[in-house]
Amino acid sequence: MRIDLHSHSSASDGTQPPADVVRRARERGLDVLALTDHDTVAGHAAAIAALPAGLTLVPGMELSCRRAGQSIHLLAYLFEPAEPELRAECARLREARETRGRLTVRRLAELGVPVTWEQVAELAGGGPVGRPHIARAMVAAGAIAEPAQAFTEEWIGTGGRAHVTRYALDPGRAVRLVRAAGGVPVLAHPKSAGRGPVVPDEWIAELAAAGLFGVEADHLDHDPAARAGLRGLADELGLAVTGSSDDHGELTGHRLGCETTAPEVYERLLAEATGAAPVG
Repeated sequence: MRIDLHSHSSASDGTQPPADVVRRARERGLDVLALTDHDTVAGHAAAIAALPAGLTLVPGMELSCRRAGQSIHLLAYLFEPAEPELRAECARLREARETRGRLTVRRLAELGVPVTWEQVAELAGGGPVGRPHIARAMVAAGAIAEPAQAFTEEWIGTGGRAHVTRYALDPGRAVRLVRAAGGVPVLAHPKSAGRGPVVPDEWIAELAAAGLFGVEADHLDHDPAARAGLRGLADELGLAVTGSSDDHGELTGHRLGCETTAPEVYERLLAEATGAAPVG
């Protein structure tokens, strides 16, 4: 089995509609795919409706968290999406995304970048607005050559001239919310230095005590040393180790299936989930 537990669609900041994501997943030889858009489950229905034969879909989400000013992402799988507290927090997170997006666009305009909120919202296609949408609008406006150039101190990267901080969940609370909704939480790319400070081992230990299921070690942002370190830590803490593409369509080079999760880990994940079931 080939299992990819982290992907994004145009329901958040991916470039492909959910139907295209599942089609591409099967074309890439995947047997299982998790759709984990940021703070939303809006893409699940379309993905299920278009699910090709031979592919199982794991409904999921990537929750925005922050501790001590540091951004942390938590993958949530097979939770009950209607659970009131988790649903309310997701709505708050999406609202915070829009507020940040509007303020970021305003700051860019003050810096001479001719980007409008209407352009950014159109790129988001009705989904939650993320910084990648703003980066794509900046490319269209000719301010930068490629989206990656937006995520610097010159523009909208952390500490940048147009950067705006937004509301995010404490990761420990996020783990408990996912568990309360019958879901299974996994820490996404915790040692990705390219995204800012890495998540300290002590924090990961705290999250393990709160109910964390695993860590995403096999990720393109992790070098061999980071992967080995995460495996050792996971072994100490009794955590599972997952691997995923974190595909965002065109933004990441259509890389579905470039990293995968072992079948035995997937079976463990299924055994702990009580909120929802895979489809397919």
